Amino acid sequence: MEPVDIKKPEQTKEEIRIEANLDRIRHKLIVISGKGGVGKSTVAVNVAYGLALQGNKVGILDVDIHGPSIAKMLGIEGEKLQMNANEEFPEPIKVMENLYALTIATLVGNPDDPIIWRGPMKMGVIKQFMQDIRWPELDYLIVDSPPGTGDEPLSVVQILKNVDGSIIVSTPQDIALLDARKTIKFSQKMNVPILGIIENMSTFVCPHCGKKTDIFSGLGIEKAAKDFNIDVLGSIPIDVNIVKSGDTGKAFLKDNNTSTSAKEFQKIVSKISSKLN
Repeated sequence: MEPVDIKKPEQTKEEIRIEANLDRIRHKLIVISGKGGVGKSTVAVNVAYGLALQGNKVGILDVDIHGPSIAKMLGIEGEKLQMNANEEFPEPIKVMENLYALTIATLVGNPDDPIIWRGPMKMGVIKQFMQDIRWPELDYLIVDSPPGTGDEPLSVVQILKNVDGSIIVSTPQDIALLDARKTIKFSQKMNVPILGIIENMSTFVCPHCGKKTDIFSGLGIEKAAKDFNIDVLGSIPIDVNIVKSGDTGKAFLKDNNTSTSAKEFQKIVSKISSKLN
């Protein structure tokens, strides 16, 4: 019997553009959390800054369609995508020499207007972020995903195809870890390697006497790490300067590089880069 020659379907123009963008990105990481309010976007921004300050070329993509915060935290609110004269599609916004950002917030006229979209529209715009934007050559793409394991993180994993790792963010209390454990299982089911878990708001360090106080009780981080055999990348204390830097759109790591929190972020960034390289 003659072998049947089964031809693969030809790629569409959109698929070719996505492939071209993916080929320009060396490492793709997704930052996820089980619930909101644990500081996931703060971690994503400072990990991106930390990698950029090491000399890497970094992109950060905000796929939180309903509550984007990256534009505010990076100080690019109101900035619009720019078209180069010889290019068909715009590039993401240049935050500094080797840091680029893309968020739905830069595409919406009024930041107070809610985005009332169902799943298919959200998935469509996330696809456009990789399809109709010309990403530059990047060492790292950091994707800041909204809380949970729904449409957005699922779309990211499917579109990026080979995600190099997930970074899971949680606060210490056991109730937060109930949801964080779900993101661990999500990564495993989607075949995304887990780089580790970050404990945010771990303690409060008194700026006067240096005494550490546990604001949130619980040993959930250590238990989850042990149960699933994953690493704890670091524990970031509550720091008023992190809040100020996010609200004013300034780089926390750049302006507070000697603080306890900054040193912990630097350790986390070093662990991430060593795991991948």
